[in-house]
Amino acid sequence: MIHMQLTKFERARIIGARALQISMGAPVIIDVPKGMIDPVDIAMLEYENNLIPITIKR
Repeated sequence: MIHMQLTKFERARIIGARALQISMGAPVIIDVPKGMIDPVDIAMLEYENNLIPITIKR
């Protein structure tokens, strides 16, 4: 898998978009620790583990 360097704006947009998906009921791809309910925290956890299912096209 090829990893791209993302700007802080791209990173924020991706995490925000994924958090919105999660808050609207999208399935979570990662095992969420007990007690973690904030969609932004879950999206950041997915981002840190390279599991966000979003394709970036520049």
